[in-house]
This record gives sequence, C-alpha cells and structure tokens, in this order.
Amino acid sequence: MKDIIALQQKIAPELIELLERRYTIIRTISLTQPVGRRFLAHHLKLGERQVRSETEFLKNQGLLESDSTGMKVTAEGERLLVQLAEFIKNLHGLVETEEFIAQSLGLKKVIIVPGNSDKDGTVKKEMGRAAARFIREILFPGAVMAVTGGTTLREVAATMPVGNAPHEITVVPARGGLGEDVEVQANTIAAIIAKKLRGTYRLLHVPDNLKEEAIRLLATDQHIKELVAEIKSADILVHGIGNARELSESRGDSPEETEELISQGAVGEAFGHYFAADGSIVKNIHSLGIRLRDLRNISTVIAVAGGEKKAAAILSVLKNNHEDVLITDQGAANKITALIRG
Repeated sequence: MKDIIALQQKIAPELIELLERRYTIIRTISLTQPVGRRFLAHHLKLGERQVRSETEFLKNQGLLESDSTGMKVTAEGERLLVQLAEFIKNLHGLVETEEFIAQSLGLKKVIIVPGNSDKDGTVKKEMGRAAARFIREILFPGAVMAVTGGTTLREVAATMPVGNAPHEITVVPARGGLGEDVEVQANTIAAIIAKKLRGTYRLLHVPDNLKEEAIRLLATDQHIKELVAEIKSADILVHGIGNARELSESRGDSPEETEELISQGAVGEAFGHYFAADGSIVKNIHSLGIRLRDLRNISTVIAVAGGEKKAAAILSVLKNNHEDVLITDQGAANKITALIRG
C-alpha cells in the first residue's frame, strides 16, 4: 500500500486530496447524522456549492441518502468508510506511528484515528467509535468491565453498537463520581454501555472527592465493600486521561490549590492520581474504586484520550506501564512521538 500511495502522490496528488475530502465528508456525516449541507459546509470550512457537488456525487454512488431530516450514510457507505480509514492511516504514516508508540511505551496495541480532537469535535467521536469496536472484539462471556467518566468515555458509550454481546457481561463504574455533570459520570456511562450490550450494570453512588475519614466510613458498608471488590477485580478497564489543570479546576479547587498542583509538576490525571511528566505521582484524590495499584490485576487496560494539548498528560500516565492499549488521535500521537524522541 505504501508503494501505491507514493506513486499516487507523484503522479496524481489531486486524486489523494479528493479522496481525503470525500472520506472526511462521509465520516463527518456518519458521526453527526442526520445533517444538512449548511452545517457540513460550516463544519468542514468548505463552500456550500462544493459541498452540494460532493454530496450529490456520493449519493449517486449509493454512499449517502437524504430525507427531510438531512443526509445520512448508507450501509454501503459505512462499509466503505471502514475500508478507507486504513488507507487514510497509511497515507499519514499513522501505522508506523502506532508501532513506534507501542514499542516505546511497552503497549500491546495502539490505535490512532486521523485528525486532532482539539480542532474537530468529530475526531473525539471517532475515537469513541474506535474504542467501542475494539471493546466488542475483546469481550467474552462473564466479563466484568469497569469504565471511568469524562467526555471521551461518553463518546465511547454513545457510539457503542447496539446488540447482544457475550452472555453475562457486567459493566461497572471504575470510581465514584457524583458531583460531575450527569452525562459524563462513570455511573451514567456504565449504564448506557451495559444497555447497548444487553448486559447488566451496577452503580457506585459515592462522590469522588471525599475526605479520607468519610471514605473509610463508607468502605465499611457491606454493599459498597462488595461492589468495590467487584470493580477492583474487573477483567477490562476503559479509562480516560485528564489534563491536570482542567481536572483541578473542574473539581472546584481554588486557584491557589490549582497553581500549587501545577507548580509541583502535575500534567495528567487518571484514577484519582495526578501525574508528573516522568510518571511519578504528585497528588492523590481520596475516592472509592480502582487505583493505580489495582491495574496490575486487570487483564486488559485501555486508555482512550486524544488532542494535541493532552499529549503530555497521556504520556505521564502511560509511563507507569500499566496500560495495554492506547486509543488516541493523530494530534496527540504526533506530539507524543515528538516528546518520546525529545
């Protein structure tokens, strides 16, 4: 494929540009459908006349359809989208980047989707869809899967295909999290995923940032104790990674507390831990659920996070060598590669 791409770039670079544009149009419609031409033109920064011309071509090819609600991707278009994704990855050298990051950080697998979610919101949706596909591939009968909260995990839940998974799948929140927006709470995400997989779920109704004495008291409750034990013994963990400053501010820390945290070197956050660039822990947040030390007992740990601005945060967490899989975007992957190479 590399040779074919190199030949096309030399002989007919305009064809590659056209293919990328049409791929982007189909992908954007797939992730936001039903959608109108005006939205599409604004989102992709293309002229409405150009969008009209391209979408008419794609309709004639049987890849798009439209009704009074807007344009949608056909089943044939969805199949082609999957095939094109691999070509686009090779076009941008993302396969080699996946291999480099995996080898450098000791990961079993890295999946990179084209684009930068800092600049294009549909890229985060595509990360979620890539994660959802991968999760469906590795699920097995009786599996317990723990999930964290956050906007990226919300997209994993939103794009999870509906249908029967292996029997007796259980989805649980990885940690408490009441106090966040309900849409991005781990409890909400666990419930949505479980319903789509037609599995079962259990919820942990505990705030995420309690005082240590309150945590100890709650941990004595038999129901909570049993649930936390099940969470910690999960077979699969799917988690996001946060930017230290943004997480501190969203948790209601004072400006002084946030600046103190950053001055100590915190760049990333996961499982209630703030991490420095070298992977060391700067600060712990008291909470019930999965902690860093529990990851060694979980068979498959999947990190889902992207955006160039979050690259340092992602790397700070991955340096602890507990993750098995990273699902990210091109913006973050390129920056992570640059940081590794120094």
